[in-house]
Amino acid sequence: MSNLAFDPQTTNAVELAQRLANGQLTSIQIVETYLEHIDQHNPGLNALISRPPRDKLIRAAGKLDQERKDGKLRGPLHGIPIILKDCFTTAADLGMSTTCGSLALVGAKARENAAIVQKMMAGGLIILAKANMTEFCGMKMTYMMPGWSAHGGQTLSPYVRVIEKDEKILGHSAPGGSSTGSGVSLSAGFAPLAMGTETIGSIITPTSRNALYGLKPTVGAQDTTGMYSMTEFYDSPGPMAKSAADVRALAGLLLQRDLSSSDMGSWKNLSVGVVDPRKWTLDESMCRQHQGTAENMVEEYEKMVETLRKSGCSLQYPFDLPDLTGFPDTISLAHWEFNNICLPKFLKLFDDCTVSSTADIVKFNEENKERAMPEPYTEQNDLIKAMNSNDDAETVEKAKKTLRSKAREVLDKAFDEAKVNLLVGTCDSAFCVHAAAAGYPVCAVPLSTLQYNGRPFGLCVIARANDEEALLRFMAAYESAMPARAVPTL
Repeated sequence: MSNLAFDPQTTNAVELAQRLANGQLTSIQIVETYLEHIDQHNPGLNALISRPPRDKLIRAAGKLDQERKDGKLRGPLHGIPIILKDCFTTAADLGMSTTCGSLALVGAKARENAAIVQKMMAGGLIILAKANMTEFCGMKMTYMMPGWSAHGGQTLSPYVRVIEKDEKILGHSAPGGSSTGSGVSLSAGFAPLAMGTETIGSIITPTSRNALYGLKPTVGAQDTTGMYSMTEFYDSPGPMAKSAADVRALAGLLLQRDLSSSDMGSWKNLSVGVVDPRKWTLDESMCRQHQGTAENMVEEYEKMVETLRKSGCSLQYPFDLPDLTGFPDTISLAHWEFNNICLPKFLKLFDDCTVSSTADIVKFNEENKERAMPEPYTEQNDLIKAMNSNDDAETVEKAKKTLRSKAREVLDKAFDEAKVNLLVGTCDSAFCVHAAAAGYPVCAVPLSTLQYNGRPFGLCVIARANDEEALLRFMAAYESAMPARAVPTL
């Protein structure tokens, strides 16, 4: 570490921005530090799927350093590197591919940057690399391990390293949701900031399992042109980082809103309902419990409740929130939107692309089984279900409206009757399904680590539509009250 300009595992974006402003660092030094760290540690974690040529990055950093010298700052994150999930298209001249982890998209060239990528570059961010992800965000095979793709291989947790034999997809050694590469990149210290996308838990879970702070903004709040989405109904891109301040800085750029509330860091006007972790758990089919793991999580959760109360948080615990049993099928909606809206729109962004439909990808995978569907991921049942999802649009739209209105009814009733503006649950549960179905914003914060294997776990927090500021205020106050996040030993 003595050869590095700063500790890439613990230094956050706001701290780097301050050192840039003070002339203590240059963006070239920052980029070189991360590249050295990536070269040393990515081979054992497999978090990255595509990296631009080194000279392109150094030139980009040098240009931003010169702009700084000339007094032309693009924004508060000017000259700061970021890693993107491999579902944000980047123009071919940036030197990275966009594949969503699929071999069928290797070699396809995007004509232009996604709207969000363009916004970040206009704000002075440096696109350092693309992160591996669950192939097509999981729209391939139901029981495919998160963080695995045919093109990128398996991303591993820096805290746990080895995925246990016959592990469940959200088991204690599993690395997280589809934005796994983004989460691992941050906890391993490959960048100070990362972007993920979330359908249901895709940001929240890897944020939790890497002891990070992460935010899924309100569905529809951002221009997602040029970004792969599994669905338009659930999906939203969002920032992931090692501190609440970093998430706030990147969220401000993404949402084009001033999020610097004078109450930031305090519990003023925040009222929180915290659900019972004994009632909100993962089914054994998703996560097999080991001796003491469930008890360990409940113990840390209840310590958190007391810590927040003592810090001045207005908190109701245990808070009762109904589940969404009996509501329209969330997965069938995803199959239909993927096949009929999202994938066709995404594939039109590319030149030299050999596939133009779900059927083409299914055929490609069949014809390239050894590489595209190796053991143990020898199926593509979700792609086939999507390919055959041919309900009429009117029926699907009705199901979407029913699900959204019922989910909002459940959440709004909870917010109103208890007079709370935030709902808190465990990330190791289906709690975030409520936010996904309602289209409401949700965030994750770190809580503790399992005694069993050192795997981090965290909290999931839901707010009303467009109230990202309440979530960011919770993050800041929570970070001040709680112990520091766990940092993995590499």
